[in-house]
This record gives sequence, structure tokens and C-alpha cells, in this order.
Amino acid sequence: MKDSINILKNSIRSINDYPKPGIIYRDITTLLKDPQLFALTIDTCSQFIAEEVSTIAAVDARGFIIGSAMAQNLKKGFIPIRKKNKLPSNVISESYNLEYGTDELELHLDSIVKGQKVVLVDDVLATGGTAEAAIKLLAQLGADIVRIVFLIELVELRGRKLLEKYDYNISSIVKF
Repeated sequence: MKDSINILKNSIRSINDYPKPGIIYRDITTLLKDPQLFALTIDTCSQFIAEEVSTIAAVDARGFIIGSAMAQNLKKGFIPIRKKNKLPSNVISESYNLEYGTDELELHLDSIVKGQKVVLVDDVLATGGTAEAAIKLLAQLGADIVRIVFLIELVELRGRKLLEKYDYNISSIVKF
């Protein structure tokens, strides 16, 4: 697996000063456009799930790409956690902080059966705010979150530290 992780890490494009000066943006489109790299991404992320689960939940938008493909790969259901006003039925909402303001995630009320074993997936763990909002939404509906999987972890932003208080198994495939 270490070889797979190194291939993925070396294939992610780094863009300096995007979206603003001082930021290094980790661009996963390089993994998505190549069928072999995309398959390797999904297979590698899926290998981190040893627990018995029924559903993959993923965060809007790039988390959907990885999470839905993982759900298909593992033959599991898929639950979208969307940005505000994107789901058509009854929802619960959770706000979270951004660098300059706040945003909100939503989840359909009927997405989860209490006690359902769920893996939460997102593309990047940065500050942890988005993941924390997703955790809170899933917990409100009684989900049993057995693991959280991130393709990329930006270690210096310390998002893992924020999430450790929830005592979930957290896996990040590539660390920068």
C-alpha cells in the first residue's frame, strides 16, 4: 500500500499562491482525469475500511467524487452531505466556520437509520471544520460513524486535533 500512497502523493498537483498568496493548493484533478490513477485512488481509500459498514457518507463537492466511487467499489449505499439549499426534502443543518465567515451543511432527515454503520469521506482534512459539521449531522440522526477517510490531510492546519475529541478512527491517505 505504501507504493500506492507514494504514487498518489506524487501525482497530486501543487499550485502555489492559489487561491491566495501563501497557500499551496493540492489539486486532485490530476488523479481524476487518469483512469488508472482514479482507480488507484478509490481502491486505496477503500482499503482503509476494515469495519463492516452499510453506507458511505460524503461531503459536497469533491468528497462526492471519492465517496460515491468508494460506495460503488464496496457495494454500499451513498449519502450526500450537501451545502445549504441543495437538498429537496426535509433536512437538518449544521453551521461551520470558514476562514472568512461561515457556511452550512445539510442532510436529509431520512438519510440514516439509527445505529446504521457509516464511513464519512471527504477529499481534504484541513482545519477540520467541515468534517466536524458532517459528524454532528450524522450523529444527530443516530449514525454509528465507524471511520472517517480523507484522501489528503494538510497536517500543519491541525484538523485532526479538532476531530480527535470525537474518538473516531481517522484515516488520511496522503499527508502534506
